[in-house]
Amino acid sequence: MKGRILFILFIFTSFNAEVFASGKKDADNVITKNDEWILCITNFETKSLPLEKAVVVPVIKRKIIERINMISYRTRISPEYAYYEEYAWVRERATAAKAIATKMDERSSEIYKGNPKWRYNQNIAKIDKDLIKLRKTLEEVESSPPVINKEPVFKLSKGNDGFNFPAAPASGGELTFCMAQSSDALLSGAIVDFHGRFLLSLKLYISYTRSFVWEDRIAFSEDDIDAALDDILQKLMIVLAGNEPAIVSITAQPEDALVLINRSFAGKGSTGNLEYPPSTIIVTAASPNHETVTLETTLSASEKTNININLAPIQYEDVNILGDEGSRIYKGALYIGKAPYTLRLPVNSIVYIEMEKPYSDNSGKIVFEIPDKTEVPSSFQVKTRPPLKSNSVDRNRRIYYWSWGATWITGIFAWIAGYTYKEASDANLMGYNTNTDEVQTWSYIRIGAYIGLGVAGVYTVYRLIRYLITANRDATPIVKPLKVKKSEESVENTEDNNVITVETADVVEGGE
Repeated sequence: MKGRILFILFIFTSFNAEVFASGKKDADNVITKNDEWILCITNFETKSLPLEKAVVVPVIKRKIIERINMISYRTRISPEYAYYEEYAWVRERATAAKAIATKMDERSSEIYKGNPKWRYNQNIAKIDKDLIKLRKTLEEVESSPPVINKEPVFKLSKGNDGFNFPAAPASGGELTFCMAQSSDALLSGAIVDFHGRFLLSLKLYISYTRSFVWEDRIAFSEDDIDAALDDILQKLMIVLAGNEPAIVSITAQPEDALVLINRSFAGKGSTGNLEYPPSTIIVTAASPNHETVTLETTLSASEKTNININLAPIQYEDVNILGDEGSRIYKGALYIGKAPYTLRLPVNSIVYIEMEKPYSDNSGKIVFEIPDKTEVPSSFQVKTRPPLKSNSVDRNRRIYYWSWGATWITGIFAWIAGYTYKEASDANLMGYNTNTDEVQTWSYIRIGAYIGLGVAGVYTVYRLIRYLITANRDATPIVKPLKVKKSEESVENTEDNNVITVETADVVEGGE
């Protein structure tokens, strides 16, 4: 008995230890405030823009939102952190003080309720206990400022959902506007006609400074919208990110390779040092007769990222297109020659070929993949056939449905005939019915019904096959090269691969 009691005490003690340990672990988790930094983009001023140019405005707005959405977080510098800390601290202290005032009013009102003395003393004692807790809470709030998120998530306001843009506030009403939109900043702008070009002006208002902290403008034409927006938005995004810019340098080989960053032209061969806000960028390098490379990398504040890309040359292979002699051959929608024809195409690419027989409506099409280097050119056969008759697919489908319905009807009739014959035969054997002619008649009917069911079933399967063949006849087949006798000599694979190198390093003041 004593051993059992000790075992129970041991289990109870272990359980309590786990509970208290778990509670301490949860208490160590720090809860931050202001975990989001929200920007609201207002509607741009475009009244002075000619009507024929106003159609470009939605495109500009959409591109601005696409660029800004690339920012993932904002780094709060000391003044901004102190502002949000003091703001949250004041609210917490006000809430705690208001709770004490409310409880004091409740205590004062007890004397007017007319409760018995014992109930009055009981209520007063309970309120006093609550007041002790509330005062302790106020002391804790006053002694420990709230923890503000130093890297809040960057988001656009709900007012910009669905590419909507609220009307810009009047001068002096920016702070009220930000409070109404639950945003930390607003971006306003104007697009005007400037000697036949567009002039875009942007202004950024941040609520904690209660002022416009950034303003810039740029002129551009319809042809260079992307380049102009990249130029002005790179500076804006650095301000919105709230930290030092990242530096990226890209070198691509061969030297004539075009380099794109986020689908915008960044340089040819080498970009030099470019400043970007800390974010994820998409780099693309392309050159004639070389494989195109696209990669994604993350840029960090105050770091330089070096990207070296060596594009591999595209390997080409000859393929023979075989078919009826003199037939016209199309690669996609482009006429390239007559059969037989030899094409030189990049390996591992997928090609669509269509062939039309001369002086006939016969045609054929195939899809195939260019194989790696082989000893002899690969050959692909294109078979031509007459086109389907008009509505042949619908006609075959309709006949199949009718035959399927006929099979069901003959099946039901065969079941009824078989059941009736069995009943008549059983009645004849038991002496209830001596009419043998009736039994013989139902036997013939049953056999005929079974034969009809078999014929309907076979015909239905036949019509189904015809329907499937007809419906799939226009589908483009994926073919393999014709088999040829392999040579005993081996071919060395000298294919080069793309080489990509990404290096990051901290940016040192006064140098790279």
